Amino acid sequence: MSPLRMCKKRFCFVKGCKEPDSSDIGMEGKCCSQPGPRITSVASTSLLGAMFVTLSSSRILLMKFSANEENKYDYLPTTVNMCSELVKLIFCVAVAIWALKKEDYQCKDFGCASWRELCHYMKWSIPAFLYFLDNLIVFYVLSYLQPAMAVLFSNFSIITTALLFRIVLKRHLTWIQWACLMILFLSIVALTAGTENTHLTRHGFHHDAFFSPSNSCFLLTRPLSECHGKDNCTAKQWTLPEVKWNTTARTFSRIRLGLGHVLVIVQCFISSMANIYNEKIFKEGDQLTENIFIQNSKLYAFGVFFNGLTLSLQTTNSGQMENCGIFYGHNAFSVALIFVTALQGLSVAFILKFLDNMFHVLMAQVTTVIITTISVLVFDFKPSLEFFLEAPTVLLSIFIYNSSKSRSLVYASMQERTKDLSGNLWERSSGDGEELELLTKPSSDNESEDDAL
Repeated sequence: MSPLRMCKKRFCFVKGCKEPDSSDIGMEGKCCSQPGPRITSVASTSLLGAMFVTLSSSRILLMKFSANEENKYDYLPTTVNMCSELVKLIFCVAVAIWALKKEDYQCKDFGCASWRELCHYMKWSIPAFLYFLDNLIVFYVLSYLQPAMAVLFSNFSIITTALLFRIVLKRHLTWIQWACLMILFLSIVALTAGTENTHLTRHGFHHDAFFSPSNSCFLLTRPLSECHGKDNCTAKQWTLPEVKWNTTARTFSRIRLGLGHVLVIVQCFISSMANIYNEKIFKEGDQLTENIFIQNSKLYAFGVFFNGLTLSLQTTNSGQMENCGIFYGHNAFSVALIFVTALQGLSVAFILKFLDNMFHVLMAQVTTVIITTISVLVFDFKPSLEFFLEAPTVLLSIFIYNSSKSRSLVYASMQERTKDLSGNLWERSSGDGEELELLTKPSSDNESEDDAL
């Protein structure tokens, strides 16, 4: 392959960079060696994946350790999400301002000078709201399920992601991939047929809170029996109410579909929608060239808004914060959880910006193996026979699903050229962002039978 052709195939994303010609051979540093918004090295990709797996595993474990002996939370889970969003927002705004000043740009990128820019800014509220729901639901999932079962059932997100890829991004799946998704779905359903004791979470831990509660806080957190008929007393209930319809209904008596399972399915849909939409606005149009920290600042600003709105509007939340303080019930694990959640959110943003959503889904499978192993060693998790039979089937179907993708679709280096508002030429490779290319690609009348799916 000639040097010129190699230069054209590289990811070239430098403003004002012209298409390389014969005069540029031997001078690739002028164009092709410039850094672009994509991770190309195996080392960087592996490092980002390892960071995501470590942070995701740590987040689940810290959630479990921060719960009390009844597997409930003495603190408000929304306060953890609120503080983590604040940490991410402060960090991204600081880095974005530093980057803009370094490049001699003005900070108008944060503002909304017109209605059009305001509408453009408001679209970040959609993934922010979805992430807000996702981060809140996961707390209650771990209140009802063992960590190993929770992460294993969360593999349902592969199905929801594939369906949304097909419906929203028009991504085509082969017959083998559809078959793998069906096997994955049936395997996850079969896992619910195990014994109920295997799925349910065990007793948690006893923690000493950082702050001693005041008298008004004691009134607020009295038991339910002591608060009956009293106006100035609220029972201490920071978890979802128990639901027993699922274990008694004859239809689901064999499947044992519990509230934890329902929450996992809902979380998978919400998480998939959030990640797909976030990746879409990360990369569409001129957003592809925008600084990731500016984009994250917009996203996390809405995240702070939604979490703050929940804390202020919900009566139970506002009552506890007024009488006990916002950090009442927190322990060392919950404080560490704030920063781990913030770092994990940043790692997801980098994956969606510089890689793609499928890489994020694949790394989640590594988390499944790690959490399952730790659950056996630490949380006294005793897998049933169904678990040993179905868990490998789940992981194997995921492996076949990803192995069935044509290498030409994964590694092909197809160029996409666009022009920015100033008329400068940009180039990018669509090797990792196939779904973004398919989003704007007109449908062909000559699709094969596999592509039609």
